[in-house]
Amino acid sequence: MTAGLELAIILPTLNERGNLAPLVERIDAALTPILGANGWEVLIIDDNSADGTADEARAIALGDARVRVIQRIGRRGLASAAIEGFCATAAPFVAVMDADHQHDPELLGSMLDAVRREEADVAVASRFAPGASTQDWAAPERERLSSFANAMARRLTGADLTDPMSGYFLLRSETARALVPRLSGIGFKILLDLLATSGKTLSVQEFPLKFAKRREGESKLDRAILFDFLAGLYDKTLGRVIPTRFALFGTVGALGVIVHMAVLALLLLWLEEAFTIAQAGAVFAAMSFNFWLNNWLTYRDQRLRGPGAVLRGWLGFCATCAVGAFANVAVATLLESQGIYWALAALAGILIGSVWNYALSSRFVWGRY
Repeated sequence: MTAGLELAIILPTLNERGNLAPLVERIDAALTPILGANGWEVLIIDDNSADGTADEARAIALGDARVRVIQRIGRRGLASAAIEGFCATAAPFVAVMDADHQHDPELLGSMLDAVRREEADVAVASRFAPGASTQDWAAPERERLSSFANAMARRLTGADLTDPMSGYFLLRSETARALVPRLSGIGFKILLDLLATSGKTLSVQEFPLKFAKRREGESKLDRAILFDFLAGLYDKTLGRVIPTRFALFGTVGALGVIVHMAVLALLLLWLEEAFTIAQAGAVFAAMSFNFWLNNWLTYRDQRLRGPGAVLRGWLGFCATCAVGAFANVAVATLLESQGIYWALAALAGILIGSVWNYALSSRFVWGRY
């Protein structure tokens, strides 16, 4: 048995109160016979859960010093939570797993042994490796989505894995911390980020995982997970030149241009020569569309939920974008009056307002720069 601390298990959480105590018991049963009572610790990185997950974690920690909690205020996302965990432990090895009981702690011993013996840089619990099972998942749509996402991930990382989108993996802490300064920290798939960021190809050994049902609560992932690929791809190419989240904001804005142009064309048919009114109506329609899509995609790690929060967010988005919208309409109207084709004039107005909209909405609507 190992006398000192050897392995830290990072549990990123959001509304997982009822899952914590049973999971710590399962981790204890899996690791204590291998590492000893003091050979492991659990880091619960909680994104200020509304259900009191952080308080529950602190209550568990009062009776078990191997459990620690970091309650994050104003910061969200699985990837960034894992990064904080990498930097918060003294253990030479670190694992990331979900707190919902879909990941079996019994695999931790074998995964640790493979990395400790230098058989692999990263041990990955795979849902699709030979011997794995997703029978208990009972989510065929999510399973198809994961298969498609994995195919895309293999193209992005070049890693020949059955499940590069896995959220359950283990590696040396020094390896993770060496990559931290270059990780994007955006989204939910930290393994994908690690593999794509490493200057050398990390060797990987997969372990078949019987992917279980969530014990309680609801999944925080949805179809928007595919947007993580765009974030990852951009961050690894041009992310050091233009901020990744601004690029995502701009991508949503590009879709908003389609909405803008469609509404503008319809209003011009109806209002004929009243270009200023038509442009203002199109700006409002595109602004509302952009708020909805940004809330769902660009800021989904900070997503506003519930009718009240969404309404306040939409009003705040409109208010913070008001100056940008005014500049948009003014510039477009001026150019159109000078004989510039209406579509080109509208595009110029959109470009002028975009930077302002991003800067203020990032700060005042979703609470981050």
